[in-house]
Amino acid sequence: MMLSPFERFIAKRYLWPGKGEAFIALVAGISVGVVMLSVAMLVLVMSVMGGFRTEMLEKFSGLNGHAIIQAYGGQLDDWESVLAEVRETPGVTNASPLIEQPLLTSYNGRTNAVFVRGNTAEDIADLSDKVLMGDIAAIQPGSGKVAIGSRLAANLGARVGDTITIINPQGRATPFGTSIRQVGYEVGAIFEIGLYDFDETFVIMPLSDAQTLLLLGDTVGLIEVTVTDPDDVGNILADVERSLTGRAVIADWKSINSTLFEALEVERVAMFFVLSFMVLVASFNILSSLVMLVRAKTRDIAIMRTMGATRRSLLKIFVTTGTTIGAIGTVTGLVVGFVLLYFRNGIVNGIAALTGVEIWDPQVRFLTSLPVRVDPWEIIGIVALALGLSFLATLYPALTASNTDPVQVLRYE
Repeated sequence: MMLSPFERFIAKRYLWPGKGEAFIALVAGISVGVVMLSVAMLVLVMSVMGGFRTEMLEKFSGLNGHAIIQAYGGQLDDWESVLAEVRETPGVTNASPLIEQPLLTSYNGRTNAVFVRGNTAEDIADLSDKVLMGDIAAIQPGSGKVAIGSRLAANLGARVGDTITIINPQGRATPFGTSIRQVGYEVGAIFEIGLYDFDETFVIMPLSDAQTLLLLGDTVGLIEVTVTDPDDVGNILADVERSLTGRAVIADWKSINSTLFEALEVERVAMFFVLSFMVLVASFNILSSLVMLVRAKTRDIAIMRTMGATRRSLLKIFVTTGTTIGAIGTVTGLVVGFVLLYFRNGIVNGIAALTGVEIWDPQVRFLTSLPVRVDPWEIIGIVALALGLSFLATLYPALTASNTDPVQVLRYE
């Protein structure tokens, strides 16, 4: 909307009411503040919730891939041919055999339930950036070394170089019954994935060592699959799933963690809907400030009409004034929102220190820190919502101003 020099001058003048119009200026300032806070809260909440979903997906897929092929009975005898078929499937970026079994581990009189995972050398090497202590390269087949999560190490009191005992209740059958299998492994590395449950329970060892511990021979129980598009994993693996009917089932990240991710999505939509009402309230503030401005400037508007100002010019002046208030609040809100995102962990720690309450408990939140993911399309949507409602709020007072009858206003002047 192009403005003439006259329209631009009047709009600028109305953005800064005079000394006798302090109340109008106060209402306009409140309008800017409410728009700023609503936009900042929308940016903060949507980015944190988007980051939570993305971080959870990345960490889950970091150990489990985007899908798991699980054999009936826990053993996939012809896993090499299945692995080759999966790797040739379009859209699959990686596939590797996997063994996972819930067992027990003990050290120095302490016992903890664990998940023993047998991984290939490539998958174990991918954990190198997660290692806190030790050397992940030392976890080699036949070395007798394993990697354990940081929380598990803390619970057991184990350090790198210590020997933990892994207990397999399903040992070998003897004439006197089944003997419990207990094998000692040296802690070669301590890692931290960032998911509390993983860091508290996982013991990672080479695939061949897991086969020996669990007496599986040359079989595996699972094949983990990573695809190009996690949201389309079902379609990508549809042909593989049909070919494995009766032998194995495919569980993708959506079904494995369906309750969690569905709850996150519902909460995300609900929070956006609720926080959008803050923008609506801000638009009502803009409307009320413009209505008061029009009433205060009725005489001036009538004089401008008599001097040749058109209805269109007055409409543009007040629409520009109200939209500018919304734009200032929106831009300021974006800046405040991004600043809050940058200092988010410090703010959380500060509130926890002041109140004495642990706001971000990893045992509840699954993640050890507050994640953030800024989606450009979400930011565009927030800006469009704020500017759109600000524009709509200007229409009634702008139409009222443009329809002012100078004869009626100036009759007794």
